[in-house]
Amino acid sequence: MEVKKQKPPGKKMLKRMSLYTKWLLSAVGGLALIGFGLSVFSEAANLKHTNAPFLRWFLLGSYSLIMINGGLCVFGQAIIFKVRMEHKKLIKKALKERDKKRTRKLTITKLDSTKSEEN
Repeated sequence: MEVKKQKPPGKKMLKRMSLYTKWLLSAVGGLALIGFGLSVFSEAANLKHTNAPFLRWFLLGSYSLIMINGGLCVFGQAIIFKVRMEHKKLIKKALKERDKKRTRKLTITKLDSTKSEEN
């Protein structure tokens, strides 16, 4: 008997989300992580300058750099979602213009064929 490999519970939810929702959540989350990381970094710098034990300010500083870099990664993903949204709009606009040109050509062709039949 084979056991089916189950997907993580949030994977289906993420798949159903719109690009706008993904962009909004990742942009806000990324900025929050960057801000949190910077505030922890300033606390680590303060501990260093007040001659706190090395391990304490070093670990706090390392943690803050992890938060800052994580926030940058999440914000970078938000930029990717935004570019996808803009690309989708451009494609939709180009297809709409192409369809307008096609219907215009069809209309002109029909008018030309009716004129030639009358002559």
